[in-house]
Amino acid sequence: MEFTIGGRLEVRITPADVGKRVSVRRQTDGGGTGAEFTDVVGVLTSWDNGVLSVTRKSGQSVHIVESSLVAGKVVPAAPARRRGPAASFGELASVTARAWQPVESEALGDWRLRAAGGFTRRANSALPLGDPGLPVGEALGRVRDWYEERGLPAYVQTATGAEGTQELLCAELERHGWRREVSAEVRIAALAPVGDLEADVRAVRLTREPDAAWLARYQRFSTPGPHVLRVLGSGPSVWFATVPGDTGDTEGPAADPDAPPAAIGRCVVDGRWAGFMAVEVAPEQRRRGLATTVMAALARRALDEGASAAWLQVEEDNEGARALYDGMGFAAHHRYHHYRSA
Repeated sequence: MEFTIGGRLEVRITPADVGKRVSVRRQTDGGGTGAEFTDVVGVLTSWDNGVLSVTRKSGQSVHIVESSLVAGKVVPAAPARRRGPAASFGELASVTARAWQPVESEALGDWRLRAAGGFTRRANSALPLGDPGLPVGEALGRVRDWYEERGLPAYVQTATGAEGTQELLCAELERHGWRREVSAEVRIAALAPVGDLEADVRAVRLTREPDAAWLARYQRFSTPGPHVLRVLGSGPSVWFATVPGDTGDTEGPAADPDAPPAAIGRCVVDGRWAGFMAVEVAPEQRRRGLATTVMAALARRALDEGASAAWLQVEEDNEGARALYDGMGFAAHHRYHHYRSA
């Protein structure tokens, strides 16, 4: 990246640029080999008492001593995606929230407090899409109180890495003692190529509600109760996919209703979007293409309902799923994080 004017390195950012995307170069200790330089690109989230904080698209905050700066400049927002559907952060945040709704919710200004008996962080966290109508510190106190009344830990869900995401709020949370616990990518892709994947979708049974077998395969179904079914069944148009278990036939899954499912999945169709969740394969059935089969079957149903774009969420350490979705054409749009109150 170029920092020079007339061959000179220059620091062309000031505290007035907090909130903007910047690129900075700092000098670091070379460990006895002389000075070394490190470049950081992200949103300038603070500049206080001689220390800058820059939040990368991953959500990682980098703290830089002002005296170590050798160059810096404001840079434009990340270039628009070159493949897949166009989507703003605001649109995707609303779509993903509608696909995984809480049992109970309450407004705090433009924020939404959500609870579902502790079943998943997504359904039991504050969704801050706008202004809470209060100073952030006071709003976070209200969040803590609301979840404490329900016997739940207080979480705030944030996002980084796209135009309009919440790097400044992430920095505020850290300043107030909240700590990031989990991060994941929101990925998007064109839907038709997913539906065109080579797969024998005749093996997949699609239903509007999860049956006992589907729930038995679902790894997160460790605390059964009506709140779990409420969350799973929420969304504009919800579909559940089941590949029946294998009875030993090497030609493929057999339709034995009493055998544990070989694979499952969930899809929520919402206008042009189809969201994929809970795609799971029995350990002994992996590497047979069953996840692809589930995705293709759900995608074809979503296409029939008029959807054209796909989204999903994948945790950063799930390398197998990331590789699978890479092959289907999914690319990262932004990252989301859950911050927990100290």
